[in-house]
Amino acid sequence: MIARLLVIPFGSMWRLKALCVSARPRLLRKLFRWIYQVYNYENSSSIAWNAYFEGPPCLPHGLKSIFVSGGARIGRNCVLFQQVTIGSNTLPDSKSAGSPVLGDSCYVGAGAKIVGNVHIGNNVRIGANAVVTKDVPDNAVVVPAEQRMVVRQEPLDNHFYTCLDGWHYYEDGKFHPVRDKDTILKLASSQAAGNEGTEGGS
Repeated sequence: MIARLLVIPFGSMWRLKALCVSARPRLLRKLFRWIYQVYNYENSSSIAWNAYFEGPPCLPHGLKSIFVSGGARIGRNCVLFQQVTIGSNTLPDSKSAGSPVLGDSCYVGAGAKIVGNVHIGNNVRIGANAVVTKDVPDNAVVVPAEQRMVVRQEPLDNHFYTCLDGWHYYEDGKFHPVRDKDTILKLASSQAAGNEGTEGGS
């Protein structure tokens, strides 16, 4: 309730979100980001301040339980239902590392997940609870498929990596700096590939 009152002077959360990027000086920008974070937390959502939207999306059931990671790009007139995840992939050995790019007029059903450096075309419909990890062309419909399991012999690195003034990984309740040079190179390479894909899809 308090966060909603704090957002009122800005007119909407989307205007506040824009100020999280453009406001000067830096201290004021930090204050706006804090208010924005509190507003998201109050709504059990996480729409990163550095996720890019061509225009405010349609949220038929409100902001509740929606996740959009930083670096994601969302086109104009997109419809996002409850519990939608549009998330980055930061696994250093993944071929789809990066953030999703959605075209214009995409319709994303409840509980759908779009993960990694995937490009979703214009006028795409993504069914409820679908998991999308591959590119989707314009005017396509994605329906949930049967669950498939692939078992590998070698152990998988499932740490969560993020760039916080340098690469860090989450373990035992806190973030630790990445020391392994090969891992840092893989992360930097996947981030660069994701950025190139994002620029190409804008």
